[in-house]
Amino acid sequence: MYVHAQDMLKTLITSSHVLPGSSVLDMLWATKNICNSGYGVFDTLFSVLTELGLLEEASECFSRMRRFKVFPKPRSCNFLLHRLSKSGKTDLSWKFFEDMLSSKITPSVFTYNIMIDFLCKEGDMKTAKGLFTQMKQIGVMPDIVTYNTLIDGFGKVGQLEEAVCLFEKMKGANCKPDVITYNALINCFCKFEQMPKAFFYLREMKENGLKPNVVTYSTFIDAFCKEGMLQGAIKFFVDMRLVGLSPNEFTYTSLIDGNCKAGNVNDALKLLQEMLQAGVQMNIVTYTVLVDGLCKENKVEEAEEVFKRMLKAGVEANQKIYTALVHGYFKTKKMDKAMNLLKELSEAGIKPDTSLYGTIIWGLCEQNKLEEAKALVGEMNKCGVDTNHITYTALMDAYFKSGNESEALKLLQEMQELGIVPTMVTYCALIDGLCKAGMLEKASSFFRRMPDVGLQPNMLVYTALIDGLCRNDCLEEAEKLFDEMLDKGMDPDRAAYTSLLVGNLKHGKLEEALSLRDKMVDLGLELDLPVYASLIWGFCKFGQVQEARNMLNEMIEKGVDPDEAVYSCLIDKYNELGYMDEAIALEKEMIRRDTALFSNCPDSPRCLQSSMESPTATICQKGKLHVAMCSGVDQTVNKMAMSFSKEVFPSTCIVCIVCWHIMTINLHKNNIRNLYLSAGSMTNSYLTECCYNDQTFQNISLRGYVKSNSVALLTHATVREDFARL
Repeated sequence: MYVHAQDMLKTLITSSHVLPGSSVLDMLWATKNICNSGYGVFDTLFSVLTELGLLEEASECFSRMRRFKVFPKPRSCNFLLHRLSKSGKTDLSWKFFEDMLSSKITPSVFTYNIMIDFLCKEGDMKTAKGLFTQMKQIGVMPDIVTYNTLIDGFGKVGQLEEAVCLFEKMKGANCKPDVITYNALINCFCKFEQMPKAFFYLREMKENGLKPNVVTYSTFIDAFCKEGMLQGAIKFFVDMRLVGLSPNEFTYTSLIDGNCKAGNVNDALKLLQEMLQAGVQMNIVTYTVLVDGLCKENKVEEAEEVFKRMLKAGVEANQKIYTALVHGYFKTKKMDKAMNLLKELSEAGIKPDTSLYGTIIWGLCEQNKLEEAKALVGEMNKCGVDTNHITYTALMDAYFKSGNESEALKLLQEMQELGIVPTMVTYCALIDGLCKAGMLEKASSFFRRMPDVGLQPNMLVYTALIDGLCRNDCLEEAEKLFDEMLDKGMDPDRAAYTSLLVGNLKHGKLEEALSLRDKMVDLGLELDLPVYASLIWGFCKFGQVQEARNMLNEMIEKGVDPDEAVYSCLIDKYNELGYMDEAIALEKEMIRRDTALFSNCPDSPRCLQSSMESPTATICQKGKLHVAMCSGVDQTVNKMAMSFSKEVFPSTCIVCIVCWHIMTINLHKNNIRNLYLSAGSMTNSYLTECCYNDQTFQNISLRGYVKSNSVALLTHATVREDFARL
């Protein structure tokens, strides 16, 4: 009946030279007795305003109609309420709902469902639950949509018991759960890492004759990927296709993200290819996880290509993908590109958010560009971009690491003045930084004041302070803190045990250190390189060289690779005790295991010449210098080795290591004459006073002379001088 009137009203309202909707209402009211059109025309006007998206005018129209005692139909009111809630107009939505009730417009289950859905999306579960109670009190019975909305809402905010309680009430009210109900429950338990519960509802769902859909499978796949359980995710991915379900963009994106986070970028790219071949389009989330994954694997150029393809496909970039790219640039030391990208964003009128600024500040801190990072914090405040505890904590930590404790403490004061509350992470960085700077009293003071700001120190904070106390020879205080952790029900991690173990060793408490080692084993904490290295050092320090050797064997059996320090510690002890055969055997083992003596040396790619004819030819790669040196069993190469070591390490006692290394090899090969010649050549041409006076050097020389049983060598002037020095 009102179709023509509706079209006319649309034309009238959308025309540029006609009065607004409220004025049209006044005109209709003024002519109602002349036209005798009935009150339906007012409902039509109200509906047209809503349909055209003129929501505020529709609300104003409703207020004027109330004054005339004329009201739209409940269905029209629900339509406006729905549009208002979807537009995010919180205050207007709530006001209109209250106006409906006060105008005696009977709300239906649809009315309540709209408001409950709106409140759940806002996270206001208390008010949503209140409306649920209210609707039942006035005789409006909740339907399956009501229950599903509330179960999903409680689940998303982590109120899992409330979600389950509603689920049980739903069944008690003869409202049969559907696939959406079970998906909501499964999603909330997956989200909060309670997979057994999620599987329980999956089984119940199937027992009730309901078939899992794409959402069900995708939820499990996403949960498995987030927990790093890729095999479980792949199983569900295969199963869903076996039952005839096609993965959607959410399914593929979860798997691509999971593979990227696991470092399987090639597998992620294969999934992407499969996704595109299946006709599933990439969305912004897919592009973002792919760019992020490539950047984390240092494949920034490939990430740039993906980014370009995204723009070409018409997908608008968001802050997250820019943040991923910037992180990749800084990670690969391409600071200029990162800063240029920030400049491009600014020129394009795109305002970086807190996360993007935070990533740039982190990157600058990693490059030790602390002043630039601090200036960027000032820019954030100037531009109205909120700084947060993450930004300040990163900068504060960087200042501590650079040795500028005063600036770090100023930043703490600044963040507090801005009303930014320091978090547990902030205090952890603060206490760790102060401890490493030797400012134990200040660190302890901040530790004690944490409860005053509503924070109870966690395991990481305790560990930071325990480590600091042990480093500064305050073992007794460290042990008290460790016991305090245990009393509070905390489970110290490997780092806490290691700090205390090292502290005991430094104080000569070998038995206590071994007891801590045993506790770690009992608790299932795997011993790592620092633990083994510390114990081997401790055994060597107390002369228990066989126990040290046993510990070395154990770490190798456990798959922990010894480093240079571990081998050097034990070899030095063997040499000190005169156990030259054992020292040589261990040296041989070190060579066999391909442990690089100079793996940490920035000049290690440089190497020895293979022959006098080809001085630029190399016989070793990075980290392989010791292998090349092992060929030094003739005088020519010995000279070259020493020449090289003197050039690379002109003023350090690393030359000592090179000396005794070459001599040990000659001794082991029974090339005694060459050992003597090497020693003489080194003494005359290469050795510093430090090297010549080194006990290890002298021990090897003497052992070679005695082993030779050569009167000629023993009577040589140089040898007599060596004995005089010994």
